[in-house]
Amino acid sequence: MNNNQVVANLRAKLAQLEQEVLQHDANIPVSQGKLLQDVERFNNQLFIQQGAKLSPCIEQLKKSINQLEKQLSLKLDAQLITLSCERVQDRFTALKRALNTTNINIKSAEQQKNSKRAFFAKRQQSTHASSGFGWIAGNVMQNSHELYAELNKHLNWADKITQKIAQMELNLASCHPNDKIALQNEILATHKRLGKCRQAMSYIEERIQLLERPHYSDKR
Repeated sequence: MNNNQVVANLRAKLAQLEQEVLQHDANIPVSQGKLLQDVERFNNQLFIQQGAKLSPCIEQLKKSINQLEKQLSLKLDAQLITLSCERVQDRFTALKRALNTTNINIKSAEQQKNSKRAFFAKRQQSTHASSGFGWIAGNVMQNSHELYAELNKHLNWADKITQKIAQMELNLASCHPNDKIALQNEILATHKRLGKCRQAMSYIEERIQLLERPHYSDKR
């Protein structure tokens, strides 16, 4: 696949993703959207965006693809192009993940604000306790809270790792030639750490979805 085909393929994927994002944004109820109106769902190295709607990310991803196309046409350093490709891929991955986790983000915001979720948990605990099954409800809620806490912890780790990568990439442009190889290897290793962190986040999100699925306890 030549450079033109690579860029064309990325733009085709972006066009498809844009339709999914527009549909996602249109389906968010106003009441739920307000819960995330002040929440930054991405590290600012990926997207500059706040709130539940994801359409602002599309234009930023378009700019990344345009930048990559320019680098390819100018035949810039291969390492720089590789990093740009990885950044585009990271943005695609982050945006797709955000499409699938809006509901989880909303529930996490509810928990952080100690709003309706806390009240519902107490009421459910009281109801199940009176029926003799309080220990089951308590165990499920405890696991759910632990998963949300673990998810937030990994989100913070991912932010820190992304910031570290951005700083190292800035240092790469000005470092001594003798130090470039070592720094490039460190950047690649840190990208792998970021990938593992995001894999863990995806797993935790899947567990939350499974745990909160209706009638989940009946299937166990």
